[in-house]
Order: sequence, then C-alpha cells, then structure tokens
Amino acid sequence: MAYRARSAGAGGHSAQPFFPSSPASGDKPFPILPEPPAPAGFTAAEDLRAAIGLWLAWLSGERRASPHTLAAYGRDLAGFLGFLAEHLGATPSLDTLSALRPADFRAYLARRAGDGIERSSMARSLSVLRGFVRFLDKRGLAKSAALAALRAPKLPKSVPKPLTVADAAEAVAEVEALTENAWQGKRDAAILHLLYGCGLRLSEALGLRRGEAPAGDMLTVTGKGRKQRLVPVLPAVRDAVAAYLAACPFPLPKDGPLFVGARGGPLNPRLVQRQMAALRGYLGLPETATPHALRHSFATHLLGAGGDLRAIQELLGHASLSTTQRYTSVETERLLAVYQAAHPRA
Repeated sequence: MAYRARSAGAGGHSAQPFFPSSPASGDKPFPILPEPPAPAGFTAAEDLRAAIGLWLAWLSGERRASPHTLAAYGRDLAGFLGFLAEHLGATPSLDTLSALRPADFRAYLARRAGDGIERSSMARSLSVLRGFVRFLDKRGLAKSAALAALRAPKLPKSVPKPLTVADAAEAVAEVEALTENAWQGKRDAAILHLLYGCGLRLSEALGLRRGEAPAGDMLTVTGKGRKQRLVPVLPAVRDAVAAYLAACPFPLPKDGPLFVGARGGPLNPRLVQRQMAALRGYLGLPETATPHALRHSFATHLLGAGGDLRAIQELLGHASLSTTQRYTSVETERLLAVYQAAHPRA
C-alpha cells in the first residue's frame, strides 16, 4: 500500500491510512546498549554485594531482563543503598535491610520527592526495592516486613498520544528530506516505516540484524524480555528497507546491525529522536510526536479501522491486554470529539 501525505505547509490534503482496513491476525545486544551494573559499584557490605550479584544474574538469566532494564534497576538500588549509608551512618549489609523500619523507607521517598523526582520514577524505585527484597527473602538471605506497610505513590492514568493519520504518514514520508546525505535519509525513512508500519519499539527496530531485514510478508521481532513475536510487513515497509540497503555504503554482515550510523557502527537511538524533533519543527507537529508516538499511532489507527484488540495486543507484544486497552481511551476521546463537533444537539 502506498502512502499519500500532504506536503510540508500545504495543509488540508488528506492522507490515506498506512494500514489496510483490517489487520492481519539470535538476540545478543549490540554495543550501544548500556553495560549491566557491577556489584562492586554499590555502596554495600560484602555480603550484600554478593547478594546483588546473584540478583542481577537472576534478572539477566531467568527473567531475561534487557540491558536497559538491568541498568535502570541497578541505578534505583544503588541510589537507595547510597541513601541508606548516609541516613544510617554505616555501610548497609543484609542485616541492615532486615532491620529497616517503614520510617526508613518513607525517609527515602521523602528525599526523592524533595529532589523533584516524578512520582512515576518513585513508584518504579519502590517496585525495584520490593522485587529485590522478595528475591532475598525467597533465598533466605534477608527479610523486610517494613516494605509491606508502604503504599506506592498514586499515578495518574496515562493515555497514549498518537499522531493523526495524516501527520503520521507525513512524518514517515518527509523524514528523508531532512538529511543531506541520501543514504542516511533512506535509513531514517526505513526506521520510521518500521515504527509506524509494524508497531515496533525504537529499540526493537535498531536491534534488528542485517539477516533479519524484512524481505517477506512477516517479520520476527525480539521484544521486551527477549520474547519474540511475528508481525506482518506491508509492501511500503519492505520497499523502504530495501531502498536503504541498496544505498548504504557500508558492508552489513548478516549478524551485524541492520541500521548503522555515519561511520558504519550501530546507530544510536538518540539520532532517531533528534530527527523526530527536527520533524516536529519542519512539519509543525505537536511536542508529543516522538518515535514511540509512531508505535502509538500504529495501534490507535488499527483500532480506529476496526482492528481486534487481541490481535493488536499480539502485534504490539504486550504481555497484558490491559496495556493494550489504553488505546480504547484514545479512540473514545476521538469519537466524543467528533460527536461534540458534528451532532446538532451537542
């Protein structure tokens, strides 16, 4: 299916949806991924450092957590242990964790709030601590009943912010014009095609190997938790990736990254984010127009075209249907807006 998007500044031209009217029902990281934290980097006694090493190995091995997850969890735990060392005046150990009171955890949350940390980050930190203590408890290393007395901060319900069909199609069509180097423009266009045309996360698109480049009707994607899923590939997506491969000046080994930077190394995700920021100014798109917004647009536009919620869940790789159901709120808001604008008694 071809795109038809309005040209920059034209306004008013319609765009065909990216999708048909109904949807079709090896994973080692590249070098740009963050390094997992080392237990030696934590402010902790030797017994606690050893336990942290076991926990990190368990997260990586049994839970199959990504390097990004390991890095984030490590930062949260390191921040808490650093606070404890200052708060208690001693290097924390396993016995220290077992002796903590609810007031100690509340003091930590109060410090975080005083530092201006968002409630979502505080809730994640508390979740990491609960998971770590639960891990220690199951292995008979330490217990902390104090965490059970704490409630996680209440979080506002977040609603995905997709682009309109016209804006999404225009972003995908116009990104190539922002780069003077032709092959890099084709690369950026291929990436946005995968985000909007297949619903990929940016990390999933940049994690593809050359040997995994979509050449047929289906693409195998390795998502969160290293879980794999199959997604259909539109002809427009295949054509965009093929155009990039034909123009790329670097040899791309089968086991190497599909998308490379100006020097032939793995492409940094920040470059794609900067290109989306440039697109916002170039096309007058809202501030919510990020690479991930194209994935939101993929799901919302499928739902608006009559897509089945369960099928969309599978395409996105969501473990829980409740995560996918957030897109119904977006569609409901859109329908209400149409009703308010069009109904004679509104």
